[in-house]
Amino acid sequence: MNTFLPERWKNGGSAFAAWCGLPEPSISAVLAREAFDAIVLDLQHGVIDFAAAARAISGIAAAGKPTVVRVPVGEFGTASRFLDAGAAGVIAPMINSLEDARRFAGFMKYPPIGTRSWGPHGALTLSGLEVGAYFNKANGLSSALAMIETREALNVVDEILAEPGIDGVFVGPADLSIALSGGKSLNPGSPEVEAAIDHVLARTKAVGKIAAIYAANGEKAAELSRKGFHFISIGTDAGLLRMGAATALAAARG
Repeated sequence: MNTFLPERWKNGGSAFAAWCGLPEPSISAVLAREAFDAIVLDLQHGVIDFAAAARAISGIAAAGKPTVVRVPVGEFGTASRFLDAGAAGVIAPMINSLEDARRFAGFMKYPPIGTRSWGPHGALTLSGLEVGAYFNKANGLSSALAMIETREALNVVDEILAEPGIDGVFVGPADLSIALSGGKSLNPGSPEVEAAIDHVLARTKAVGKIAAIYAANGEKAAELSRKGFHFISIGTDAGLLRMGAATALAAARG
């Protein structure tokens, strides 16, 4: 187990992740063998359950890659369980207040920062650390990313970032577009969303924390990398399967 950001991000580079929502652990293991820096397992909108995700973490680790898990809304206790299983980071959706951020951080960090309880069964194995060494390093190995995807979250982004147990934010452009349009449109590329993304990025980098975001495709990921995001998840496993199939069929049929 290791942190999900390679050293190059400190020098202005970006880490790229594959986003997995399909329940078969071998899919994330295959993607981990590609040049992605990390794998994200989505338990909010994906069809992965805890058992499948825990198995996937081991397969991803066998490829030498870290796992980041997005937990369902409000299931902060599950975040702690995934750290125990060996996840390097957790994304929590719909963090709309400082209280939400504090509750999430509490489950992600051991005292004195949080209230995470002891039981890192998989994490000890994957980290290769002895018990005492793992305990001393664990808070630095577990990255808590609060999703910014509502107007409420935008209004308190500085307070969320100031919470000691929050390591960074993860912007959700689709939900942000719904929120900022008052439910009138789904347009992650709208000028209002782009301005909000730039604002969150600037505030996050100003305090030296992790700026992460979802990109629908590689072209958008490249654009966001140029902006300065540290961690960018690209597309979905289902989307990559469809794209690969379409490319192969187009070539076959001329």
